[in-house]
Amino acid sequence: MKLVVVSDSHSERDCLMHLKEKYEGSVDALIHCGDSELSKDDPAIQGFETVRGNCDFGPDFPNERVLDIDGYRIFVTHGHLYNIKMTLMNLRYRARELKADFVFFGHSHELGAEMMDNALVLNPGSISLPRGAIRVKTYALIESVPEGVLVKFMDDQDQELTELTQIFPLFKA
Repeated sequence: MKLVVVSDSHSERDCLMHLKEKYEGSVDALIHCGDSELSKDDPAIQGFETVRGNCDFGPDFPNERVLDIDGYRIFVTHGHLYNIKMTLMNLRYRARELKADFVFFGHSHELGAEMMDNALVLNPGSISLPRGAIRVKTYALIESVPEGVLVKFMDDQDQELTELTQIFPLFKA
């Protein structure tokens, strides 16, 4: 399994077009965690599994999605409806309900990844407006490897932030 996860592009179409050109056809899914501020008919967002963020208006995208890819269950949401700026506990509970192996979210514009209740919980950061300690425009590459799941954070020039690369053990329930 190989995934591209991006979030918070905030109307910047070129970065999404670039990711599609680079990865479409070579990954199992392109995932957008919300705040694209694009309509579902915009060519830049087409091909992405997308959820609605707090800056996305209208009914174009659902608030959350559950994807089943290569035997893994993936829960995608923006995060604002789960109060992620205060706690990840609500995401943990929802992930448990869904029996999710992965939780992908955005909203805070701050990248991060950690294991919680045998699920990889990941925020790819923002591809347009980064915040936090690492102020780099980022997206994430997720790949299953024999040791578990390889997580690479990439900058908007497709350079790996090697100091953040990790392999997480993933335990199937």
